[in-house]
Amino acid sequence: MKDTIIKVCSRLRAGFLAVALILGGSSLAINHFVRANDAPQLTPVVLSVSDTQVPRNGQFITSFAPVVKKVAPSVVKVEVVGKGKSSIEMPQSGMPDDDFLRKFFGDQFGRGGRGGQQKAPREHGLGSGVIVSKDGYILTNNHVVDEMDSITVALNDGREFNAKVIGRDPKTDIAVIKIDAKDLPFVTIADSDKTEVGDLALAIGNPFGIGQTVTMGMISAKGRGMGMGMDYEDFIQTDAAINPGNSGGALVDAEGRLIGINTAILSRTGGNQGIGFAVPINLARSVMESLIKNGRVIRGFLGVSIQDVTPALAKQFKLPSSEGAIVGEVTPKSPAEKAGIQGGDVILSFNNKPVTDSRHLKLQVAQVAPGSTVPVKLLRNGKEQNLKVSVKELPGSEKVANSNEGENNANDALNGVGVSDIDAAARSQLGLPQELKGALVTSVDENSPAFEAGLRQGDVIQEINRTPVHNSEEAVKLTENVKEKVNLLKVWSKRGSQGGSRYIVVDESNTSK
Repeated sequence: MKDTIIKVCSRLRAGFLAVALILGGSSLAINHFVRANDAPQLTPVVLSVSDTQVPRNGQFITSFAPVVKKVAPSVVKVEVVGKGKSSIEMPQSGMPDDDFLRKFFGDQFGRGGRGGQQKAPREHGLGSGVIVSKDGYILTNNHVVDEMDSITVALNDGREFNAKVIGRDPKTDIAVIKIDAKDLPFVTIADSDKTEVGDLALAIGNPFGIGQTVTMGMISAKGRGMGMGMDYEDFIQTDAAINPGNSGGALVDAEGRLIGINTAILSRTGGNQGIGFAVPINLARSVMESLIKNGRVIRGFLGVSIQDVTPALAKQFKLPSSEGAIVGEVTPKSPAEKAGIQGGDVILSFNNKPVTDSRHLKLQVAQVAPGSTVPVKLLRNGKEQNLKVSVKELPGSEKVANSNEGENNANDALNGVGVSDIDAAARSQLGLPQELKGALVTSVDENSPAFEAGLRQGDVIQEINRTPVHNSEEAVKLTENVKEKVNLLKVWSKRGSQGGSRYIVVDESNTSK
């Protein structure tokens, strides 16, 4: 049998022939326009942090009961309800389109009847979350909440609260939600970089919805990239039992400090087989703080295409090992080009940290604050060179939040649409003309009026109500606090090998907020 990577959120579609499903994410993101330079009015998160290493004296621990008592109140159950992903085509009779039935009963049970659509059943899901501040900030997984209309958080003491999404980051599968409460039990955060393979680990969550459960194991590996479709993967691997429903739960060390957010398992059966993955808390924390402060994740940008060093390449580049990242191409006018980095260079260290491979270099660059100048050590033609690079912000950073962000969006137009600026990478990948200006559509909610009007991912919005749009910021401003619910868009779309502009009308007058 083939091993499958499963993001461990339990979801159940209730309705006609309801069945339990284990989902690996979602096909629909409910996004709003990027709000460039727009920081939401949120209270900064105050964390409890302890960055010392756990004792490694080899002594046997007979009970983790004191640790569990300390941590368990901080781990919550997250119940979600959302729209079904697709509608079910049914003939007018309500019976399936079946040749066998048609043979006996005629076309009223098949092609002859007027077909219709049955509304997709609502989707219910269960996951976990971790309280990280006394005023109600909670870390969980993006795939737990990414298309949900309502979120309920159940505390270990029986209390329940409605939660709102502060922000989501599909690139790391991290989401931040918040409940309106005070003096909550919160977890202490550790430094996940100081964990080591062989350290004990406890996984706490809500597997299968049976109630809070604690399992024990150890850290089996670090720095795993499992190809789950996320841009930034740096998982802690553990053999502590993780099952569906554990998504968003806590992975803690022997002292009860949070070291990771449980996210996925590698399994042939859909259940635990001893290989689970958690997002390191250092990565999750940086994402969380950026979402709360900026409303989006701000990442560093270097401007290079890179690849791993294989043994064959290491021999050709005269490298002592396969560590490092080879620069294949440098983006024009990028920080890398300005710093003097060239194609064929092998980056050995970035910001005074060794570069093990291309994936880790991408992580290292992303976590540098834009505007920072950092050292880069590279190998060029067999000789080491030391350069300084001024990191910029990654183009196309997108604000991703649920539709229940608050009342500020009630009068906005084009809800359910995500946009970003057009950068060089997007032009190349999508084949956009060099002279084309506008806001690049990065996502469209399939249940939105914009989608119904024909707006699609990859389109470029050139005008809104006959006003030219040059970038995402202008698009956002033109859709904020508008009085009209019917908007005229000029849109450039790729059609086959060619592209062209067209006009569409987005009517949101019948959309309930």
